[in-house]
Amino acid sequence: MKKVTIMDIAKEVNVSKTTVSMVLNNKPINVSDETRKKILKAASEMNYIPNTVARSLSTNRTNTIGIILPDIENPFFAMMAKTIEDTAEKLNYNIILCNSYNNTDKEEKYVKLLISKLVDGVIFAAGGNSERNLNILKSNKVPFVLVDRYVESINEYSGVFSKNIEGIKQGIEYLYKLNHRNIAFVGGNAKVKVAKLRNESYIETSKSLGLYNENLMIESDFSIEGGIKATEELLSVSKNIDAIFYSSDVMALGGMKYLIRNGYKIPEDISILGFDNINMSALFEPELTTIAQPIYKLGETACELLIKIIENKCENEIIELDTQLIERGSVINLK
Repeated sequence: MKKVTIMDIAKEVNVSKTTVSMVLNNKPINVSDETRKKILKAASEMNYIPNTVARSLSTNRTNTIGIILPDIENPFFAMMAKTIEDTAEKLNYNIILCNSYNNTDKEEKYVKLLISKLVDGVIFAAGGNSERNLNILKSNKVPFVLVDRYVESINEYSGVFSKNIEGIKQGIEYLYKLNHRNIAFVGGNAKVKVAKLRNESYIETSKSLGLYNENLMIESDFSIEGGIKATEELLSVSKNIDAIFYSSDVMALGGMKYLIRNGYKIPEDISILGFDNINMSALFEPELTTIAQPIYKLGETACELLIKIIENKCENEIIELDTQLIERGSVINLK
């Protein structure tokens, strides 16, 4: 079937191709309201869809941004993707969503795909060693903003992040205040920069409080399975743990599942603290106490910053957002 063109609409309404183009692109033109309505009505009835590639050749814009996320199955990134899409729509941009599964080769594939699709910019949550893929974007002069996930040369780029170091410190000090002294920590894989920062913050803070025990710290995947596996391993090392701080909520939910299945009461036997504040954290019983990242604000701010860069309204910028303790039912005061 032949694609409807501007020329087809022009013939239908009996006006010039230029007139149709100006009206459909909402550009100033001296035509009557009646003619304008006829053109818009014909375009709607004929199911006309603009050729964005052709338009981009004249405007140098496609009004499309790419999003590369490491794991869309993680509710944290699903929530973020929704916010980015909502914000982009309000600002008249479309999105192309790519899921890398923390694989840098898939990241590279998607980076090249997005460049070939002539996106105006990319929001990028790095899966790990992503410097090469960022350099590909940079070499092709495609603006990008990092979100949530750091890279080593962060000062060269724009990014929107939570204050991860402060958030972990806040969590450890909260548990300490509630008289927990055998605090285990389930960190993420240190190959991921954000996980490394959280792990280091746990070590520094627990040492400053005289709590650090290297046997009570373990790295795992940011997943429910990762939380289950890490919890099983921690309990095989020590039976005296009175609190476990997980560096993501999905890990914490996995840990809670393992503990409940093995006869532990939460928080009576072991207090549980998460990090993120995904929607699911309030759906379990007991509800999960967590250090909240401003997930929606992260996505919204990253999208707004990228579009400002695309439209030459700002230079590179690093934005850090505060975390917040959300007290629910999974942590108890031991005194």
